[in-house]
Amino acid sequence: MFRYIVRRLLQMILTFFGATFVVFALMFANQDDPIQALAGEKPVSDSLREALTERYHLDEGFLGQYWHYMTNLLTGDLGESISGREISALLETAWPVTVRLALMALVIAGVLALAAGVWSAIRRGGVFDNGALAFTLLLLALPIVVLAPVAQWIFAMELDWFPATASRNASFYALLLPAIVLATTVVATQLRVTRTSVVENLGADYVRTARAKGLAPRRIIWVHVLRNSLIPLITLIGVDLGVLMSGALVTEEVFNIPGVGSKLAQGIRTEDGPMVVGFVSVLVIVFLVMNLVVDLLYAALDPRIRYE
Repeated sequence: MFRYIVRRLLQMILTFFGATFVVFALMFANQDDPIQALAGEKPVSDSLREALTERYHLDEGFLGQYWHYMTNLLTGDLGESISGREISALLETAWPVTVRLALMALVIAGVLALAAGVWSAIRRGGVFDNGALAFTLLLLALPIVVLAPVAQWIFAMELDWFPATASRNASFYALLLPAIVLATTVVATQLRVTRTSVVENLGADYVRTARAKGLAPRRIIWVHVLRNSLIPLITLIGVDLGVLMSGALVTEEVFNIPGVGSKLAQGIRTEDGPMVVGFVSVLVIVFLVMNLVVDLLYAALDPRIRYE
């Protein structure tokens, strides 16, 4: 187990440097004039331009800027955005609402996928199973850039069931519609994976043995089958965290939620490379740590799994 953790940590380090390098390269390639983009249509004086250029090393080229950024990052300094605000302070204010939104979406998607997936497997080929298949295909066909504004227009503006926007300190109810919209990005895949896993386990030898011993069908499904069926679902949940974080960019923009996704979109619009790379770096770390935790949970769910 120790050697496995060390090996995974080394892989995480390589992945982290690779991800930050790619994001930094993309921002650098897309960078036209970040100082003017920040100022908008207002004129920028030569002295101010010269000061900002020197401060953010905009005249040193891609490798020079990346070197300065990584040396600061490795000391725990995320730096400053082009607007002069500390990126760590921006993260501190934006992170809580995004975490709440992502966790709500994970819970909604997980509960719905688990319940519907198990029932579809039990009633395989029935009306509910076919309906669930059609529902998942519909969700997979609808991108969140379409679903989010449509849901806001119908349920918030027309029916007035939910607030149309949410603040940083929004209540559970105010975040419920954005969380449901965000959950749709992952619930379809989770549902189909759960159904497939349960169907496979229902035909396993240990299930036939349990039935031969006279165990109640409910106990067989919810105690024995479900435990083995959770392994691929938990794997998917670890990957889905990254999907939810990226989907939060669109969701937070539509519902005007001042979270990480909204700040990222703002940084992309204003060509604020330090802020975009800083936010993405933290998201990459969260994603890598979550995947490591999910891998380590395998042994708890299935004693047959051992890491060397």
